[in-house]
Amino acid sequence: MTRKTHKDRPEAPARAAEIVREYGPFAGAENVAGVTHDGHNVWAATGAALVAFDPESGKTMRTLACAGDAGTAFDGTYLYQIAEARIDKIEPATGNVVASIPAPGHGSDSGLAWAEGSLWVGQYRDRKIHQIDPATGAVQRTIESNRFVTGVTWVDGELWHGTWEADESEIRRIDPRSGAVLERLEMPSGIGVSGLESDGADLFYCGGGASGKVRAVRRPKAVRS
Repeated sequence: MTRKTHKDRPEAPARAAEIVREYGPFAGAENVAGVTHDGHNVWAATGAALVAFDPESGKTMRTLACAGDAGTAFDGTYLYQIAEARIDKIEPATGNVVASIPAPGHGSDSGLAWAEGSLWVGQYRDRKIHQIDPATGAVQRTIESNRFVTGVTWVDGELWHGTWEADESEIRRIDPRSGAVLERLEMPSGIGVSGLESDGADLFYCGGGASGKVRAVRRPKAVRS
């Protein structure tokens, strides 16, 4: 089922994103793509490795030799990582890939999130988010955005995604039924959002692309609609 965005609907006004901390660059890594949070550590996909760091101390806790050039997710047990045209299911303790499914964008995929028993996959230039079956990769539904989609995350029943076009990036809350933009957090000029994950509380973690950094951004406490 495809849910279309009402592109002529006025968007919510933007507010400045509050960056509360920066992490990295990480040893041996020049790029950060996907990010996720396992309840304790933040994981960052850096191309040839997945790096886990403690968000309190910033200390690197684990490094797994796993390919990852886009989104990362965690289902409570396993990590999921976009690598070229596939999504790998990875044991965090060993780095072993226990299963792989085709990515819906066939290599043009961006963000990745876990929610409601499904994977949610961003399609960058297609401006879409697909809900897919984590066992088969079958697309269950599609949500359209009106901006390029980078990172994707769910928190408290809210769907947020990152955007990055030219030197402009935002974190956006959208209506999962219509795609309408409900909130916009505007990043400073020149700071991109390549991956996105909530800590389940008050922070978003944002991959910073070629900066090699991960940034923590305050999740606003505005009245939800």
